[in-house]
Amino acid sequence: MDPILEQSKPTTKWTFGAPISRMLASALAAGRVILRQKSGGKDDVPVGPDAVLSACADLVEHRGEASGLALAEQILSAYEALSPDEKGAFFGGLAQDFLVDRERVEDAIVLQQTEPTSESLTLLRKALEPRCNRLFRRLNQVPDATGRLVKLRGDLLEHEATHPELKQIDDDLKRLLLIWFNLGFMSLRRISWDSPASTLEKLIEYEAVHEIRGWGDLRSRLKEDRRLFAYFHPAMPDDPVIFVQVALKAGSSDAIGPLVQEDRLQQNPALCDTATFYSISNCHKGLRGISFGNFLIKQVASELRSELPHLKRFETLSPVPGFRPWTVKALQGEMGHQLPDAVWDRLVTYLEDIDDEFAANPLMQDTLLPLCAHYLINEKAGALPIDPVARFHLSNGALLDRIHWYGDDSDRGVQRSYGIMVNYVYEPEEIENRHEAYFAEGRIAASPTVRDLASGLVGSKV
Repeated sequence: MDPILEQSKPTTKWTFGAPISRMLASALAAGRVILRQKSGGKDDVPVGPDAVLSACADLVEHRGEASGLALAEQILSAYEALSPDEKGAFFGGLAQDFLVDRERVEDAIVLQQTEPTSESLTLLRKALEPRCNRLFRRLNQVPDATGRLVKLRGDLLEHEATHPELKQIDDDLKRLLLIWFNLGFMSLRRISWDSPASTLEKLIEYEAVHEIRGWGDLRSRLKEDRRLFAYFHPAMPDDPVIFVQVALKAGSSDAIGPLVQEDRLQQNPALCDTATFYSISNCHKGLRGISFGNFLIKQVASELRSELPHLKRFETLSPVPGFRPWTVKALQGEMGHQLPDAVWDRLVTYLEDIDDEFAANPLMQDTLLPLCAHYLINEKAGALPIDPVARFHLSNGALLDRIHWYGDDSDRGVQRSYGIMVNYVYEPEEIENRHEAYFAEGRIAASPTVRDLASGLVGSKV
């Protein structure tokens, strides 16, 4: 069997967790009995945000292991039963009562200054730890709790958008997730049509870039001239964390439509020389800000080189999601730009006339392609490219290689970038050098074709 395909099957390495799972299940069952006895034979489950917060306070100081597990399970279930508004109140309570105890910190500082011993330093370190850290760690001891805490952070991020005082709670939980989702814990698997149905269903649900339109569409994306790889975490063994879709082709890709077309003519992988990464989807809102995509692309490229050594080009077909919003804001005077005033004034004449038929207008193509090249190379947020996708790929050591007119004719593509798409190329022998130059010197790796397109904007008559 193909060794890459074999990775989609459960392997014996996960069996090491089975005795631990049985032990936790036994302790949890015993803990439920203990809690029931303490409550006079009733299942005293917390109801409402105040009761859940009270139970959290008990858990932080709880000593019994089995009863602590049962209490943590009750808290997670009670939290999940809260309404969105009640969850907001719960997070507000965490921000008020579960951060660092300032008085305790001050006392520990005084003690460390007067008695600078290892014991006093330990007390200071413990005092500096927010109570919510201990809470989240205790909650994570429950079987299947890691995925539930990821969902909890997704809820927290929604409330943080309107309640900035929750940021400290989010920072503390994010730090723990960064540890729990260390790349060393992740496993790469190729997803095939033979993978578990529960995993395939999640791919349809999670695809965030180019919608998977049901089972037929998914099957098309898993045929022999396609590859789909995902990272999995041992605490969430059937739930992908992030996945990437790859098209195997003879030649480069300049439009997304042919890549996701269900009834396309399949290509023979043995005759393909290019691997096009056309979609990377982060599966969980609660893992926002915890990046795996850079490692995923590089590891998948390595796997593909091993499987298909005749592949010569590893490229992306990427959107430019910030281009049209930046252009519109610059036209409205809400955002600055790095173009000479005379050039910008000439561009405004054409940009203000864009209508629904702009794609068929050669003048619009001659205007927008050079402007997009300039945007990707010269427009910065601080020292970094202003476009988020460009930041991602260039920081990973990719080369900005080609810019394509109307490569994505979907409504979303038109609204984000006037339909323009980009190839970033990953050349194994240059990745690390470009990565270092990007961070050390702010150097953007771009092909002569793209640089000429950007520089021609200043000297053109447009």
